[in-house]
Amino acid sequence: MTAAAPVRRIAAALLALTATTIFARAEDVNDYPTAARVEYVFGCLKANGETRQAIEQCSCSIDVIASLLPYQRYVTAETVLSMSQVRGNLGSQFRTSEQASGALNDLRRAQAEAEVRCF
Repeated sequence: MTAAAPVRRIAAALLALTATTIFARAEDVNDYPTAARVEYVFGCLKANGETRQAIEQCSCSIDVIASLLPYQRYVTAETVLSMSQVRGNLGSQFRTSEQASGALNDLRRAQAEAEVRCF
């Protein structure tokens, strides 16, 4: 019985280490807030017919985008999309900026990949 106690402690330590590693990886991949994911899925559903199949596809799509694009880059691209619709000089800065078009291109690439994988 005395030999089993150290083995149990080692097994428990390995289990704790494995669980910590799994949770750390999940946190790295899942840096999109739930509200951002839901917002994306709602918009996607509106564009794709609001069916059960569309829910699956849209959920898959945001998961793919989240795996390819860090959340801060996603926010930047969404801001560029929104602000580029503003008329005048302010909107022009978002339409012509190299940084803005880079962020937008990253989002479009991620969306294209999501389209291929999910739809």
